[in-house]
Amino acid sequence: MTGILARARFIIGALLLLFVVAIVAPVSAQQPTRVNPTESSVKEDQLLQQMQIINGRGSLPDAKSYNLEQPAGRDWRAFQDVTLPWIGAIAILGMLALLVVFYLIRGMVKIENGRSGRLVVRFNTFERFTHWMTATCFITLAISGLNIAFGKSLLLPLLGAEAFSGWSQWAKYAHNYLSFPFTIGVVVILLIWVANNIPNQIDIEWLKRGGGIAGHDHPPAEKFNGGQKGIYWIVVIGGTTSAITGYLLMFPFYGTGIAGMQTAQMIHGVVAMLFVAAMLAHIYIGTIGMEGAFEAMSEGTVDENWAKQHHSLWLDEVKNKAPSGATPRATPAE
Repeated sequence: MTGILARARFIIGALLLLFVVAIVAPVSAQQPTRVNPTESSVKEDQLLQQMQIINGRGSLPDAKSYNLEQPAGRDWRAFQDVTLPWIGAIAILGMLALLVVFYLIRGMVKIENGRSGRLVVRFNTFERFTHWMTATCFITLAISGLNIAFGKSLLLPLLGAEAFSGWSQWAKYAHNYLSFPFTIGVVVILLIWVANNIPNQIDIEWLKRGGGIAGHDHPPAEKFNGGQKGIYWIVVIGGTTSAITGYLLMFPFYGTGIAGMQTAQMIHGVVAMLFVAAMLAHIYIGTIGMEGAFEAMSEGTVDENWAKQHHSLWLDEVKNKAPSGATPRATPAE
């Protein structure tokens, strides 16, 4: 009896084994002979095409901060890393090259009749303070802003990672905080000089005759000539545009979304590059480009012969307001 039970258990076990093999064999035949962990994984492009925006998870109240990547973000990055530096390099280096060539050909515009020794007040203390405050802020903003576009490629190899990181941090602070006095300066400049900077027929004639810069002809001009009026409106329009777009970036999501901030950054960058190039021309004319011009903003006075040569209509207007036979608001030169 014991032998019969043993045989029965053996037969049943063999049948169960055959049954298991019959089930497992087809399943194992379907398994791949090699394993490629990325072969069937979802690619980045598939996700972007399917979802347009890749979202993560977070605990911040603003759900927009969960966006990890979007197609427009890559276009913006290409503009920031490639297009904008090229625009800046062409505008700024092109302007510098133009000014160097112009100086070598034309040289400094001299006071042709020499200095008269009589000084005429051109800008008062408040006007000069506003100019220099705005100019100082602009130079700092320009240097710190150019660091964003060119710092990694130009300064990082020279300074090293640690020094460049420290410099960039302080540049960012300066860029953010000095934007406020710069904006105030632009607004004040708009208010105090707008009446003298409305373009008119005199400016068109001044431009046609080269403004005394291209040649030796010095057409009559008011307090501000056609070139200075152009610089004025560049400062007002360029400064206002830079301020508005800059504040949209400084205070994210308050006035616009991600797409709006990307557009603001692109406008901010292009306007800033062109702004810097224009101011290089302004600095050139106000320093080495024209004799006696720097004194107008450094001391507030200009020589009477300088005023007669470059702003004869303004000088006549000032003289007409003065007592008969006197040079208005003038002091002897020291």
